[in-house]
Amino acid sequence: MMKTDEYVSVWDINKAKEVLHDNARKTPLVKSFYLTSVTEANVYLKLENMQLTGSFKFRGAYNKIAALTTTEKEHGVIACSAGNHAQGVALSSKLLGINSKIVMPETAPQAKIDATRGYGSDVVLYGQTFDEAKEKCIEIAEKTGRTFLHPYDDPAVIAGQGTIGLEILDSMWDVDTVIVPIGGGGLISGIAIALKSFNPNIRVIGVQAENVHGMKSSFDAGEITPHYEAPTMADGCAVKVPGDITFSIVKELVDEIITVSETELEQAMKDLLQRGKAVVEGAGALSTAALVSDKITDYVKGKNVVCIISGGNVDLERISQVCEHFFSSEIVK
Repeated sequence: MMKTDEYVSVWDINKAKEVLHDNARKTPLVKSFYLTSVTEANVYLKLENMQLTGSFKFRGAYNKIAALTTTEKEHGVIACSAGNHAQGVALSSKLLGINSKIVMPETAPQAKIDATRGYGSDVVLYGQTFDEAKEKCIEIAEKTGRTFLHPYDDPAVIAGQGTIGLEILDSMWDVDTVIVPIGGGGLISGIAIALKSFNPNIRVIGVQAENVHGMKSSFDAGEITPHYEAPTMADGCAVKVPGDITFSIVKELVDEIITVSETELEQAMKDLLQRGKAVVEGAGALSTAALVSDKITDYVKGKNVVCIISGGNVDLERISQVCEHFFSSEIVK
């Protein structure tokens, strides 16, 4: 038995799979011939950008809200998010008939703010970072009696995200390496538990942006160590301080965490759009950015590799900027 079973077990993830069966999409796992050719690995993309609300976050949010007591549901829920957890909570609440309020940083992409309101949630904009928004969210929760839905440091949320790992195994039992974006750590925690429960030798690699990597700094230090240098286009993963539960799980089960630059992220977004025909946000491109950055290619050659494409909620302005940047570079050449 893994130590992490005290938080979340594979049984919890299987139970979440049953809860989500008729409510979440089983997203495609598709081979990327382009990434396979440039890395000499057998590369597959788990397209969570095609999940409801455009992100994996729907899984954890729905699983958590569905498990609330009748009294908790009557008082409503509140969450803080840069965007994807917000949309997951908003749509889940709407489907389950529960009132929701979301606190988002003022810097959140407009597309994510509009989508969250469109799903029926009351949106409060506060602060410049996720952590500032989180403080405001907790304050409102204490005043109103709403149930606070943590975006990652919650067993039910982690179990919901872990269903992605089960889906990967259903399609490819002989997977060797899975590369996962990290913000607060809920996604990689759930996936790692699902995969390692089946085969401890499956390598799980986390990826964060160089500008904000609280989990990587904590992983390296052996204790929770905040990190924030500057904003990142991977806004969905811009978490300065990882969760207590997720850090414990990551410390035990994740094999390695690497960081990528903003330039590498931008390149990955462009490649996914141009070569993979996939609209992907910065956080969603972290896994492929890591794969082509020459930081892990030596031990994935000839292996079955899955990159988690965690979300596709990106402003059209951002896509335009990425395309314009590379188009301009080609002209200069």
